[in-house]
Amino acid sequence: MSDLFSVEDKIIVISGATGVLGSAITTYMADQGAKVVALGRNQDKVNTLIGEITGTKHKVTALIADVTNEQDLEHAKLELENEFGKIDVLINMAGGNMTGAVITPEQTILDAGIDDLNKVMELNYMGSFLPIKTFLPLFLKDLKGSIINISSMAAQRPITRVLGYGSAKAAIDNLTKWLATEFCNKHSAELRVNAIAPGFFLTEQNRTLLTEADGQLTKRGNQIIANTPMGRFGNPDELFGVLQWLCSDASKFVTGTIIPVDGGFNAYSGV
Repeated sequence: MSDLFSVEDKIIVISGATGVLGSAITTYMADQGAKVVALGRNQDKVNTLIGEITGTKHKVTALIADVTNEQDLEHAKLELENEFGKIDVLINMAGGNMTGAVITPEQTILDAGIDDLNKVMELNYMGSFLPIKTFLPLFLKDLKGSIINISSMAAQRPITRVLGYGSAKAAIDNLTKWLATEFCNKHSAELRVNAIAPGFFLTEQNRTLLTEADGQLTKRGNQIIANTPMGRFGNPDELFGVLQWLCSDASKFVTGTIIPVDGGFNAYSGV
């Protein structure tokens, strides 16, 4: 059974590796014996992350690129090809939000910042599509592999305020299903595309929206907890199990799925 879920020696590229969730996942996969490539656009942050990861079965390789820049990604592909020849897994963790793409309770869509909306769409959607497009030839070396996108509860259950982010993640859901079919039809049934849809985890992106400076919940934080049957926010390590499953042969008949990891948020009607 352990071999079924093993990621030992799998070459796993993780974008957005220096974020709260990305760094936890990068560390975990290295601990599981994967050959992890930490992809980020900030050299210092990537180097700091790698320096903090100790005692792993494999070293973590740094890869510097902006996921919205095709030229950067082409250089990254060449580095990957030279170092490993192929890749087995791509986890698209890069994403985020911007102030102008958020509509506060005091605002309407007339206040939306078009530049920020475009940037949020670019980072979350193109920041996943472009790495998939660029690195696809490295998957085709073996005609198999696993691509894992990051969706959101805001894609499946429209959530107030996060106009741009929710729209971008809804596009990720569609892209995931579209590519799953496309790759099976045109490349290989063993090249799979899935997504996970995290519920509410405290990250740098949302911490000030959900908690006060003293750690108490904001009004919005309380609303979320009240609508989460498990009654709490998620911890980064609670993403590890589903990610390992999707990276491993245990999920080899799974493609085109969006898997909630949300404490029941998506299942609860509010009554």
